[in-house]
Amino acid sequence: MHRVNTSWDTLKLVADPTRLRILALLLREELSVAEIQDILGMAQSRISSSLALLRSAELVSDRRDGKRAYYSLRAGLPAPTLALLRSATEAVAGQAELVADRAGLSRALARRRATQEEYFNLIAGRLGKNYCPGRSWEAIGHLALRLAPAIDIADLGAGEGLISQLLARRARQVWCIDSSPKMVEVGSALAEKNGLANLAYKLGDIEQVPLPDASVDLAILSQALHHAQHPEAAISEAFRILRPGGQLLVLDLKEHGFEKARELYADVWLGFTENALHAYLERAGFQAVEVVGVAREEQPPHFETLLASGRKPA
Repeated sequence: MHRVNTSWDTLKLVADPTRLRILALLLREELSVAEIQDILGMAQSRISSSLALLRSAELVSDRRDGKRAYYSLRAGLPAPTLALLRSATEAVAGQAELVADRAGLSRALARRRATQEEYFNLIAGRLGKNYCPGRSWEAIGHLALRLAPAIDIADLGAGEGLISQLLARRARQVWCIDSSPKMVEVGSALAEKNGLANLAYKLGDIEQVPLPDASVDLAILSQALHHAQHPEAAISEAFRILRPGGQLLVLDLKEHGFEKARELYADVWLGFTENALHAYLERAGFQAVEVVGVAREEQPPHFETLLASGRKPA
């Protein structure tokens, strides 16, 4: 493996326009090979060879998610190397190709969001009837057993808020956050119909939760994390809105290989390993982190559900 050890080596690598354009994109967002290819308008072979050189130089890293390969800037790059990459990309930021690349990146990210919003708007009002991976009463029961009465709760990525409809009957206040306008509309109507004045819906992203710091006692991410573009950002937001001593509960799919979940359920991630969830919570600052398997579906593809929990230091 060729490893870049000097700023001179790095400069020689980024002197190639294609590699520099790729780095400019990855400085902003993790992207799949297909997304990079679409943004740059180049053949996959050319993109792949450039990525291979950047990976062997340990400037970027890749991860597999089912059949897709995603690339991002390598975590923990030395400060001088990162500064050099930023300077190099900023120096050519005004070039027509780089301007077009940024516009292409915005379109790619918009397509990601639109795909998810289209799916959830489509099934709004039917979540209790339609099949949804990992949504089993067995798994939800494990979450419910850990709930305390008379507290303020944030249900992040709530959808219609089926869980929150139950929690609101005992909680002090429940906030349902969802990025689908239709879900918020349907959930609000349900809350009004059921006379739940302490159940409120807000349109928002779980990576930018529209709630103040330290405003809730319990945050829930129930089958929402695998729809997040940046799961760690969602976990960090949960930490932010929790009061000292507050708890986070995450119900989500264990890592699987059912590729059709992307198309059928607008999934971004094919679940998570126990180690990954544990690391997300610890890096966000949570203590007493636990991750356990709580359910396995009998029908193929046998989705398994993990329950992760952590407490914000008092």
